[in-house]
Amino acid sequence: MPNPVIHFEVLGKDAGALQSFYGQVFDWQLNPVMPTYAMVSTGDENAVAGGVGATPDGSDGHVTFYVEVDDLGGALEQIESAGGRTVQPPMDVPGGPSIALFADPEGHVVGLVKAA
Repeated sequence: MPNPVIHFEVLGKDAGALQSFYGQVFDWQLNPVMPTYAMVSTGDENAVAGGVGATPDGSDGHVTFYVEVDDLGGALEQIESAGGRTVQPPMDVPGGPSIALFADPEGHVVGLVKAA
C-alpha cells in the first residue's frame, strides 16, 4: 500500500497520567525515550508504532497519525493544492526521522514522515 500510516501520537498536559491510562487500559508497554514522551510497545510486530506524552508547550492535547511519504515538500505542495495547509514545515527530529504536519480542509492535523 502506498503511503501507509506508520505512527501515532497521543499528547496532552500530563504525560504520566496518559501513559498510565493507556498502559493500564490496553496493556501497552511504554518505554520512555524523553522525560515526557514514551514509545508504545504492544508486543505485535505488525502493529502501528506510537508514542504517548506531553505537548511541548503545555497546551491541550491531541491525537495525530503519521503517513509515510517519499517527499515531504512534494506532499505538502499536493496537500495545499487540494485545499489543505502546512502546519509544520519539514523538520528533522533529533535522532529520528524527518516529519511535517498539515491540516486538512476541516482543520484536522495529520503528520507526514519521510520514508527511509
